[in-house]
Amino acid sequence: MIETTPQSLLQRLREKPDEEGWKRLIDLYTPLLRRWLSQTGVDGSDADDLLQEVFLAVVREMPSFHHNQRNGAFRSWLRTILVHRLRGYLRGRRRSPQLAADASIPETLDLLEDESSDLSRLWDREHDEFVARRLLQMIEPEFAVSTWQAFCRQVIDGSDPGEVAKELGISIDSVYAAKSRVLRRMRREIEGLID
Repeated sequence: MIETTPQSLLQRLREKPDEEGWKRLIDLYTPLLRRWLSQTGVDGSDADDLLQEVFLAVVREMPSFHHNQRNGAFRSWLRTILVHRLRGYLRGRRRSPQLAADASIPETLDLLEDESSDLSRLWDREHDEFVARRLLQMIEPEFAVSTWQAFCRQVIDGSDPGEVAKELGISIDSVYAAKSRVLRRMRREIEGLID
């Protein structure tokens, strides 16, 4: 059997969108987006509705999304979609006593939309850290336990490769190969999501 190189998630969704690809994107981004919605005071069923609106906009607009090779193009695009959906939500809930009392929400959205603001830079940092961690969790089942352990001990824990080889009872070449295989898979999956 010939092993094919997996496409990046963004490439799959632009070129040959399928249910599995969309599910992967939703599983990847729902916790992060939910956290940001919560930080702006949107919880519960309102957060669920907004998440659905964000993902519907992504599905609708993905065919026309072109990564312009600028760092953070996708995360900026996603952040813009989130901000626009939040603004629409706020317009529809203007008479809500809770939202009327919190006049800082529109200012927060302005800061989030401004790429040079501290809040926008926080979004970028949290996005990249979250997506990297989440994708590692998502690709772990693709590897043998020993490969994953060798990778984690060496890359995540920062252990010496010789020490890892001795600890796991494998050759040092196997430790390096494990690192290479997991990183190659991770780079392919993460392409375009984190720069």
